[in-house]
Amino acid sequence: MAKQSQLADEPGLFGSVPLDNNETSPAVPGAEGHRARMRDRLLRAGHEALADHELLEMLLFLGLPRRDTKPIARALVRRFRSFANAIAATPQELREIEGLGESGIAALKTAQAAAIRLIRAEVLDQPILATWDRIIDYLIAVMAREKVEHFRVLYVDTKNRLIADEAQSRGTVNVTSVYPREIMRRALELNASAVILAHNHPSGNPAPSRQDIDMTHAIQAAAAPLSIRLHDHIIIGNGQWVSLRKEGLF
Repeated sequence: MAKQSQLADEPGLFGSVPLDNNETSPAVPGAEGHRARMRDRLLRAGHEALADHELLEMLLFLGLPRRDTKPIARALVRRFRSFANAIAATPQELREIEGLGESGIAALKTAQAAAIRLIRAEVLDQPILATWDRIIDYLIAVMAREKVEHFRVLYVDTKNRLIADEAQSRGTVNVTSVYPREIMRRALELNASAVILAHNHPSGNPAPSRQDIDMTHAIQAAAAPLSIRLHDHIIIGNGQWVSLRKEGLF
């Protein structure tokens, strides 16, 4: 049996797996000292001690343990402008970054998933009035950078606590299919007393369209006979949001 390459057993964030072809470069001399200094800054002073490219570099250490990740991190910032945009980029977009590879992409998407779950944990089972700003932050984190329209429903119980957040549908660039009866069926299954609707505008402009307003009225009409309240419909843009309730649109 042929001797297995040592590189094929390279341990990383995702275990001992064959490395991508562009991940087989030897470790850069002096890299361990550089990484140790960055780890020390992070652990002593927190994330604010690191610039966006440095935080990306540290994250990529985990997925690309034998690579010099500094040029890759800087390429990510040049392409996507920030740490948040880089981890939120699609796998297809990330594949355009030379040297990143599938392991590097997986590391970035793991960071995004962890960030979203952390924010979601802070709002689930909490009173919506006390955590409204955090709910908005969560919706922005989940949807603001989506390239297609994405519709979610947040379900609220009789104590006004957020009990579930579920993706209802994903559409094309600006169209998504929403079914009021399905939303109400799920609300009854969860014993929810109210719902909050949320969707994004990939254009970045959160201004509601006529279709958005009509859809809101249709869901409100489906909810009323079941004594389920429509708390709000939030539209997320690029760092901006609009409340249809505050705008007096339903």
